Amino acid sequence: MTVLVDDPLWPAHGRLWAHLVSDESLAELHAFARTHDLPARSFDLDHYDVPAELIPRLVAGGAEPVGGKELVRRLIASGLRIPARDRR
Repeated sequence: MTVLVDDPLWPAHGRLWAHLVSDESLAELHAFARTHDLPARSFDLDHYDVPAELIPRLVAGGAEPVGGKELVRRLIASGLRIPARDRR
């Protein structure tokens, strides 16, 4: 199991946000998200958007902190990445 979380660099709604992904499967990602009470509405096709204040809890729960470039590289390699052109 490898769930990854990147640095919270994305500002929105008065907070900074990070991305939570799996480099194995969406089933693994959803199971991890449920375990950590992430709302379903925070899922965006291939990742969950997570506020900065949740990152310590996610890392303590087993998420691996990585930089944004590493997160994207591993997501693409997993075959789970949804390209921007295929997003809504």
